[in-house]
Amino acid sequence: MQRFENAVAIVTGGGMGLGEALCEELGRQGATVVVADVDGAAAHQVAGRLKQTGAPARAVRVDVANDAEVARLIEGAVAEYGRVDYMINNAGIAIGGDSRDLSIQQWRRVLDVDLLGVVYGTVHAYRVMARQGHGHIVNVSSLSGLVPQPGNVPYCTSKHGIVGLSLSLRAEGADLGVKVSVACPGDMRTKIYDNMVVVNMPREQVVTLSRRTHYLMPQMSAEAAARAILRGVGRNSPVIVFPAAVRVIWHLYRRFPSLLHRINIHRMRLLRTLRAVPG
Repeated sequence: MQRFENAVAIVTGGGMGLGEALCEELGRQGATVVVADVDGAAAHQVAGRLKQTGAPARAVRVDVANDAEVARLIEGAVAEYGRVDYMINNAGIAIGGDSRDLSIQQWRRVLDVDLLGVVYGTVHAYRVMARQGHGHIVNVSSLSGLVPQPGNVPYCTSKHGIVGLSLSLRAEGADLGVKVSVACPGDMRTKIYDNMVVVNMPREQVVTLSRRTHYLMPQMSAEAAARAILRGVGRNSPVIVFPAAVRVIWHLYRRFPSLLHRINIHRMRLLRTLRAVPG
């Protein structure tokens, strides 16, 4: 098992939700935490709470869709602490709806944050860690990175890309001392639904329908998800899939892909009943 005590960890999207929970859990386990978020005030609040508990922390405002800002984030941590032990690429957004209604600009926004933001954090951290001869990159994907999710296609595209990125780089980094893991949690009680943009459909009804049709999958707290991710990181697991219901769904998809395909068609038909322009 790896130890987080005295480790230097950067967490993007650390100002709320799962990122906030990861920062707090890392702080409890003795890490120095760099809380990075596009909402600078939220990042400072999280870092402030960590400091009050005695955990070393600092806040950095960063837009992960900006390569130069991500590079400065990592360079700044190295300049201040001498190294980066953990890079947790967690920041993400969602823009849902029927794909016919999504603009290319909306596609680009999701891909810029959810996929390229992870690419930037991974690439810059990988170079630093390869020079150090050690380090662990943790990329947060989703069950949507393992199975299809109609009605949220840009998000699903990004999350699938994160899985491929992480597992490919894991093999490249093995002889350089760099570990790479990808976390694929199921549904969590965070503000992602509150902040999600839904195009041409009433967001509240979409959220309710989405939750109702997440068959077999209970919601878990961000705090429980953070603990599960760090346990998997401690074991150097390549793919951290949780909770158990999500592992079952992933297994069923691999064994019986046509079953999930039929379920997804049914879910999309229900979503389309909420579309402002039917069809």
